[in-house]
Amino acid sequence: MPSIICCVTTDLHYDQRMFKICTSLQNAGYSVTLVGRKGGAPPTTSLPVYQQHWLGVWNKKGPLFYLEFQLRLFFYLISNPADIYSGADLDTLPAVYLASIVRQKKRCYDAHELFTEQKEVISRPRVHRIWKLLESWLVPRFKKGYTVNQSLATQFANRYGVHYEVIRNIPHYKDLPDELEKDTPRWIIYQGAVNEGRCFEQLIPAMQQVTAPLRIYGTGNFFSQVQELIQINGVSNRIHCEGLLVPEQLWKRTPQASIGITLFENRGLNQYLSLANRFFDYIMAGVPQICPNFPEYEAILANYPIGLAVDTSDPDAIAAALNKLLNDSVVYENCVQACLQARKVFTWEAEQIKLLAFYANC
Repeated sequence: MPSIICCVTTDLHYDQRMFKICTSLQNAGYSVTLVGRKGGAPPTTSLPVYQQHWLGVWNKKGPLFYLEFQLRLFFYLISNPADIYSGADLDTLPAVYLASIVRQKKRCYDAHELFTEQKEVISRPRVHRIWKLLESWLVPRFKKGYTVNQSLATQFANRYGVHYEVIRNIPHYKDLPDELEKDTPRWIIYQGAVNEGRCFEQLIPAMQQVTAPLRIYGTGNFFSQVQELIQINGVSNRIHCEGLLVPEQLWKRTPQASIGITLFENRGLNQYLSLANRFFDYIMAGVPQICPNFPEYEAILANYPIGLAVDTSDPDAIAAALNKLLNDSVVYENCVQACLQARKVFTWEAEQIKLLAFYANC
């Protein structure tokens, strides 16, 4: 079977999508190595079945980080040839592309998002121009690729003439510890990256109207602003930042929550056309949620009413949706039952069939 090197800029311990992808490929007989950024001390977690390599970098953020990371990744790749180089997101593609040319190896793009349409990119015109130039140069040179939903696949086709497969970021099927009972008192969960564009500017003021506490599991480029917003809005007794947890630890907490949060600002196509992994994580955990009234989410809610779609620009609408789930037992129970049905459909065991077919024809 071929060998594959998958490349990311993230800390390997917390990247659930790459853990699933690499495990499925390794179990199917591929020789897989996942390369990423060296983070903090490794947490206690189960060992992956594939190889990992951490690239140490001096610069932790900004242009120097990306430049240093590309150089280190490029030299690693040309020193460790594989049959296929797979780049996850635009910020790995320069090194992956150049190494594939030097080594004359196959390459593919694992597009987790529409990188140049993220809020943190489009809100900085100079940064946006640079990434847009890189995207327009690189993406057409990656004829093989896959992304997380049909809306993004259509964007790549319309912009760059590439036809990518759709492989959604869906969790493995897991047995629930107890499908019907939640923690008492009830609480709300946000899990995932604490980044710009995730509606914390709207969610945190909304919590002034909600009595159930919110626990945030994650960190990111908006984390310090979130802590400041909590203080400004006087909700430090209702919102608790719990930090990062590895997937096994997070799964022990998620099913015990009463409501999940999946919110994005309608600013940039990446947010508007998103289909977040946490959306499916809450479904698998049997947890009703509030989510954006954006196309990909509403398409699923039309068949599986697992939560409430809201106008994410309005703190009052967010608060009203949270309170409806907390106070209307009929609506809440209907959402729970929809989750219990949907969790049997949206499984990685079914989705990985498309992943393996992709790499078989790569």
